[in-house]
Amino acid sequence: MQVVETNADGLKHDFKVVIPAADIEQKVEHRLHELAQSVRIPGFRPGKIPLSLLKKRYGQPVMDEIIEQTVADSTTRTMSERNLRPATRPKIEITPFSEGQDLEFTMAVEVLPEIEPMDFSKLKLERLQADVEDSEVEQALERIAAQHRRSEPIKGSRKARKGDILVLDFVGKIDGEPFEGGTNTDFHLELGSDMFIAGFEDQLIGARPGERTQVKVTFPEDYVSDRLAGKEASFDVEVKELRAVAPVAVDDALAQTMGLDNLAELKAKMREQIEREHGMLSRARLKRQLLDQLAAAHDFTVPQGMVDAEFEFIWTRIKEAMDKGALDPADAGKSEDEIKAEYRSIAERRIRLGLLMSEVGGQNNISLSAEELNRAVMDEARRHPGQERQILEFHRNNPEAMERLRAPLFEDKVVDFIVEMAQIEERKVSAAELVSEPEEQPPAAPQTGKKRAKKPSKPKPETPHSKKTSKPRKKISKLEE
Repeated sequence: MQVVETNADGLKHDFKVVIPAADIEQKVEHRLHELAQSVRIPGFRPGKIPLSLLKKRYGQPVMDEIIEQTVADSTTRTMSERNLRPATRPKIEITPFSEGQDLEFTMAVEVLPEIEPMDFSKLKLERLQADVEDSEVEQALERIAAQHRRSEPIKGSRKARKGDILVLDFVGKIDGEPFEGGTNTDFHLELGSDMFIAGFEDQLIGARPGERTQVKVTFPEDYVSDRLAGKEASFDVEVKELRAVAPVAVDDALAQTMGLDNLAELKAKMREQIEREHGMLSRARLKRQLLDQLAAAHDFTVPQGMVDAEFEFIWTRIKEAMDKGALDPADAGKSEDEIKAEYRSIAERRIRLGLLMSEVGGQNNISLSAEELNRAVMDEARRHPGQERQILEFHRNNPEAMERLRAPLFEDKVVDFIVEMAQIEERKVSAAELVSEPEEQPPAAPQTGKKRAKKPSKPKPETPHSKKTSKPRKKISKLEE
């Protein structure tokens, strides 16, 4: 094998590789002899089939197989002999080849950079700590009570007012024709909840059970559904029942509905849960500080192929949001090229931090055990009640899905390793201060609501391990169920 490096530009390397015709012919004959032991041709005993006949019948498929395997082996050997670590799959172009000729191909590969991690003991980080305030526990209990509240039919006859629940049948129409998602039966609507678009609920205040009425509304110009945006619609509504919300007391009975003995136990559980949430927020803030400092301290060149792939991942989601009109206010007035440049910068940061994390993990023998991975799969399965078996099988048979679980776990272990060496200053803060600056989330589907949801802030510029699969868009409103 003859290998000539034709170009070396930063992390990009180009090679020309030549495999002598004699080597190819030898491999082809060896493979044909192997086939002779297993194939059956009438009139010949296994192992006694003439090579010329085998070549006539199987020559081309065998040649294709040998070329493919030879190119793969030669590519691996070329990179191994030169200690090159590919960042992306090498690009191979095979020169037109005929039997009896040397096999020639070119290989273009982008390699991983050499990375020298900083002295982590020089990092100065601040860990925020917040005690659980009694008011937080009380608010949590009130939320639980609200979730357990029930409605009861109102006795007698009176007009509906805000806070009441109406049981409705309705049919929505545009230009006299029912539209998809505009019809429902036995729907429970709490007046004043702002569940529907502006004006819908107000027109039902004063209604009585048994009444039929027509509600007219105009969908906002920025409504999330383009087919409804700006359209005038009418709803034929039948009020079937009037109900009132029955408040739920925060007492032992509420605790018992949740399988606990008394209110004191429920309060203790809520306090523990809030403490865990504080801990998660504190760690998230600490991690963000760490990643910011690591990004500022490391400025090595990153493979553009990896950046391109990461940018495409981000931009696809951003474009989906933009196409629905959910433009980040911070991007208003900017050209698409300017917006793309910002997100490419985010993609480059993610790749740089991801490569740094991988290097630190490799240098310090940080890895995940089979037990840790299995625990992660089990946790994921438990998040899908009734589908546990399918989730388990999916991850066990899907390496990419398993990698999506493995990557953030590995990242967290590397973060913990670095934090152990950093200088940490503890600072007590109020619960309000701890939650005042939540971490930015990557663009997701528009949220349920009457108008187009604003696009979330720019994706959190951490590592590629932070990527999450996008979720299906929630229903726009109850009108579109």
